[in-house]
Amino acid sequence: MVEFNLGLVHETVSGAVPDRECIVWRDRRLTYADVTGRSRRLASYLHRAGLGCRVERAALAGHESGQDHLALYLCNGNEYLEGMLGAFKSRVAPFNVNYRYVTDELRYLFHDARATAVVYHAAFAPTLAAVLPELPALRVLLQVADESDNDLLPGAVDYEEALASTPPGLPPVEPSPDDLYILYTGGTTGMPKGVLWRQHDIFMAAMGGRALGSWEEVASYGQLAERAAGGPLRMMVLPPLMHGAAQWAAFIAMSGGGTLVFPDTTSRLDPADVWHTLEREKANSLTVVGDAMARPLIEELERGDYDTGSLIAFGNGGAPLNPALKQRLIDRAPHLLVSDSVGSSETGAQMTHLSTKDGVSTGRFLAGPGTVVVSEDLSRLLSPGHEGLGWLAQAGRVPLGYLNDAVKTARTFPVIEGVRYAVPGDRARWLGSGEIELLGRDSVTINSGGEKIFAEEVEQAIAGHPAVRDVVVVGRPSERWGQEVVALVQLTEGATVTPEELEAHAARSVARYKLPKDWQFLPSIQRSPAGKADYRWAKQQVGA
Repeated sequence: MVEFNLGLVHETVSGAVPDRECIVWRDRRLTYADVTGRSRRLASYLHRAGLGCRVERAALAGHESGQDHLALYLCNGNEYLEGMLGAFKSRVAPFNVNYRYVTDELRYLFHDARATAVVYHAAFAPTLAAVLPELPALRVLLQVADESDNDLLPGAVDYEEALASTPPGLPPVEPSPDDLYILYTGGTTGMPKGVLWRQHDIFMAAMGGRALGSWEEVASYGQLAERAAGGPLRMMVLPPLMHGAAQWAAFIAMSGGGTLVFPDTTSRLDPADVWHTLEREKANSLTVVGDAMARPLIEELERGDYDTGSLIAFGNGGAPLNPALKQRLIDRAPHLLVSDSVGSSETGAQMTHLSTKDGVSTGRFLAGPGTVVVSEDLSRLLSPGHEGLGWLAQAGRVPLGYLNDAVKTARTFPVIEGVRYAVPGDRARWLGSGEIELLGRDSVTINSGGEKIFAEEVEQAIAGHPAVRDVVVVGRPSERWGQEVVALVQLTEGATVTPEELEAHAARSVARYKLPKDWQFLPSIQRSPAGKADYRWAKQQVGA
């Protein structure tokens, strides 16, 4: 069977459609040939700096890396994707950096990742400068100019000058399907960990090697080229590329010969800018992460007069999308297909759900190949219709492990009945219908009075109220209950509502024992740049 390398995937697609637009952002309209040339120059620059693969995969344990690591400390733009592709083509492993990290968090990440190179926006130079003296292994610094106009850091080279100074050919290395794709977890419930994937495995699991829903896999590089030559998809990716869902969506588009469109503003979500860009560029697909990103987009769509005739698919992943919001979106654009995808850094894409004008819902999914539910004690697989809860798990193409952490690797990737699974910690129930009901991450489950309460389930019950703009639910210690449910609520501007009204609304969807014992109304809810709930922050607010 043919195995794929992500750098060679892009080279193949580029060979098939060199003149097609690959990335559109502001006044930049880069064809596949343009992106290929720029990523090759970056690959050669990294190779000339002495970076690459030092130990082949066969000689390493699952939690080990034999490659140099390139930090991508960037907002969205062509440089992020060029950075990934250039690293893949030089056998350097890129990894994502949360650009909101403060100094201590950045120091931890760069040490944990053992970074030897970084591509960063000039706006982040001051934070990077604070940790540079403690990072002697960081040998290559490429600074991308931006509106901040910050000067180059000592030892840094301007990104465009680095590309211009390097010949356009590929470096003399042979990229392998075993080369790493590294994705750091978000760190919203604990310290971020680097998930290590073989490139072939992540390509098939989440980055374009198979079609979501039908799960049909591409069988050869030749078939990949034929597929890319077909009708191109124009996709807008809104979440930060430092988030796995955004990277996966981008590579799905590029591996199919599609065009990636970014709104003019990428440092924050500007709903009007998004709809104006979509209208101008005739985008067919829009990718978001959960309510926090979808709600302001839908509100702006309802206020404005935008042409959404080109938009076919509205894709959500990484966080739940409330049914009430889906309905509002479909009411505005009845032709839309609203899809939910389930997956994690440790599993790739696992499950899907589709809402249309004929029916809207959230929380139940059709499983893809290798997606199962395993027992609480991790001893066996559960069957559809089994009463009680289990763990959502994935077999087949799963990660090698967590970088530098053999203990957590063994815990998260157990062998059950002779098969290795990824079990990242999501609770699920396999229904008799064959659907899987996803209940949420166990690390934010609240144990109140002996009952397990899933924070995401309660959040969704509250979020459907028209006065609620955002909500996060956490548990805090209670003498009576062990833990009690607390809801942190941000109201829609100008709206008023009482806790009793919110409780009555939520009680239509969840049992009364799951309802919050306390309600706290805040001016804003802190989330990750991708829109995921920051439960560490939320627990601090309630004293947990």
